[in-house]
Amino acid sequence: MMNISQAVAHARSQSLGDLLRRSAKRTPGKLALAFRDRQYTFAELDDVVNRTANALAEKGIGHGDVCAMLSHNNDAFIIIRFALARLGAVIAPFNFMLNASELAYLLGNSGAVAFVAEDALVATAQAAVAEAGVDLKFKAVVAHAGSDVAEDWERVEQWFAHSNNGTCWTDVGDDEPVQLMYTSGTESRPKGAMLSARSLYAQYNSCIIDGEMSAQDVELHCLPLYHCAQLDCFLTVDLYLGATSYLLKAPDPAVMLEMVERHKITKLFCPPTIWIAMLRHPDFDSRDLSSLEKGYYGASIMPTPVIEELAQRLPSMRLYNFYGQTELAPVATVLKPEDQLRKLGSAGMPALNVETMIVDDEDNPLPVGELGEIVHRSPHTCLGYFQNEEKTAEAFRNGWFHSGDLGRMDEEGYLYVVDRKKDMIKSGGENVASREVEEMLYKYDAVAEVAVFGVPHPHWIEAVVAVVVPKAGVTVDVDD
Repeated sequence: MMNISQAVAHARSQSLGDLLRRSAKRTPGKLALAFRDRQYTFAELDDVVNRTANALAEKGIGHGDVCAMLSHNNDAFIIIRFALARLGAVIAPFNFMLNASELAYLLGNSGAVAFVAEDALVATAQAAVAEAGVDLKFKAVVAHAGSDVAEDWERVEQWFAHSNNGTCWTDVGDDEPVQLMYTSGTESRPKGAMLSARSLYAQYNSCIIDGEMSAQDVELHCLPLYHCAQLDCFLTVDLYLGATSYLLKAPDPAVMLEMVERHKITKLFCPPTIWIAMLRHPDFDSRDLSSLEKGYYGASIMPTPVIEELAQRLPSMRLYNFYGQTELAPVATVLKPEDQLRKLGSAGMPALNVETMIVDDEDNPLPVGELGEIVHRSPHTCLGYFQNEEKTAEAFRNGWFHSGDLGRMDEEGYLYVVDRKKDMIKSGGENVASREVEEMLYKYDAVAEVAVFGVPHPHWIEAVVAVVVPKAGVTVDVDD
């Protein structure tokens, strides 16, 4: 029997685990998610999430446990993410481009008690587990690429067919972690941003209002789900609203163009690099893309000629720029369609639930037009960095989240991101820490000195460039 405070908390629950169940009650028969040849109505997706949650509970996963996830996009990623949420557990999605040593650090830092990996990535995951020396409750594999996997990795498909589809319900506080998202920024060691249901729901609502999203949307998702952008600005918002989602393993312009035509996709998010790749693809003009109503970009500024070309070649599509970072769950500001050409180069205005300011090195507010650090106050913000009080205190000093980006505000309150305060390159929507690249190059015996920085690039937006000074008497070429 619950006491009064527990009963009230239970009745007021708005956890991440509640999100899909409520959508399934509203629109049970509507298509929620499609991946390859598999389709799920909202009721079917809710059912398989319940089965998976019950299977995980039997394996000892419970409130507060961290489960690491290493996978390309697939339906299993979504099912496991929501199953963990229903148990009050925490998902920690890892970047599938990391090597075993980098993953070993994340495993140790996150305190993960379980590891789920795609079959094609299991060899790297296994090496990471061995190097980290962690004691896991289980290791499980997602059958995705058809690769052979050692017997000590169990199959997640067994969870999906679990006999118990009863609702799992764990009360989770609004400000308890539900996602641990690692962001390297410019640091040599990644930091785990702890996101709560309060952070995520506030961000979902900002996306819905400022991004003009609705239950009628039909969206194609192709960017990695280990990123907050695709996972929490778009896919989870679609599940929240009751919209329909088509999921791709990776962004392939030819496949994307074909799917937009075949499924009458109305909504699409890509970083500028992918929009450019689609525009340059020979299929662009032969496909019927007239269903596209809303296009979104982020991670870097869209070149002005590309915005103008999109307006000309997709005249019925409204374009939005989402700027932010993982710690903001991730949206901070939005540039709306009517301002794309009027405010070229701008990241827009603060989103519905965000307050943004420009400050000097002493955190004093700066007047219009002056360059300083971009800071935010918002329920979007993370709870801090996991097991890193020093970096948390630094980022949240004086009650504002310090982005590490430099920018200015114009007289209308529009933000312009000018540079990164810390030394970081954004190439193809990915953060590349120049220091990490330099450290790798220094491992080459012929290198005496190296400096790494970003330069403008027509496809990647920024390209990574290294200036290398070879050791005396040694010749170093590009191939080396």
